[in-house]
Amino acid sequence: MPGTAMNNALHESSLHSLPLLARGKVRDNYAVGTDRILMIASDRLSAFDVVMGEPIPGKGALLTKMALFWFDKLGHVVPNHLTGDDPLSVVAADEVAQVTDRAMLVKRLKPLPVEAVVRGYLAGSGWKEYQESQEVCGEKLPAGLKNASKLPAPIFTPATKAEMGEHDENISFARMCEIVGTELAEKVREVSIRLYSEAAAFALTKGIIIADTKFEFGLDDAGTLTLMDEVLTPDSSRYWPVEGYQEGVNPPSYDKQFVRDWLEQATVDGQPWGKTAPAPALPTEVIEHTAAKYREALERLTA
Repeated sequence: MPGTAMNNALHESSLHSLPLLARGKVRDNYAVGTDRILMIASDRLSAFDVVMGEPIPGKGALLTKMALFWFDKLGHVVPNHLTGDDPLSVVAADEVAQVTDRAMLVKRLKPLPVEAVVRGYLAGSGWKEYQESQEVCGEKLPAGLKNASKLPAPIFTPATKAEMGEHDENISFARMCEIVGTELAEKVREVSIRLYSEAAAFALTKGIIIADTKFEFGLDDAGTLTLMDEVLTPDSSRYWPVEGYQEGVNPPSYDKQFVRDWLEQATVDGQPWGKTAPAPALPTEVIEHTAAKYREALERLTA
């Protein structure tokens, strides 16, 4: 029942047994001692860097399952932040329901202040930038590409992380080198493109195109580059079904593009929504359609 599912949705966790470190757009992070973090994936959804007022029931559990799937499949490429410990082992009995199936117990890292974005297809802000300059984040691209065109090879287009409510900013690779150092930037670029390429090739065998994605990395105490946060979920990636793909138009999507498209048409007090908080209330049909898309993506990938 939709009503029951909505009642069981977790918009915001509230653990009393662990100190809250940070509440992001989707995840709530709690300190477990000094060396671990309990990451809880809520059912919140953000679009245009604004958190919606309505949760997407089951989304957090789906995101967690998909992230764990990819961490396992890509573990040979780069270390990740998983500890292997049971998240339920660090919370009180009355908090288990908030944690079950939607949490990861991870290593505490020093996060890099740059998001590692890899694009295999031209879409979103990349398509807009290409139309203006035939470049994306300083990467020169061939003439004649269309919306949703497959690129000759995946490109690395980093971005700076924005504060809550602000928009991430695309930057050049040269700027990334200035922020984190050339050696580390080159390592992140190499690893990110390999992660994307392997994941995209696998997804294609399941009938899914991963058009682009963003990775987040941190350094452990030994300075080892480590994949962290989420990985290759519909929240951090653009998922297209192969059967709906057509160059020149926005393909149907498994990610939150459905919500973005609805918001583009939404009005507040008779005016187009300005993409600042608060967001317009999502109708039930948009919530249910979005939840179904997340489920379908996971089922196709893991079938």
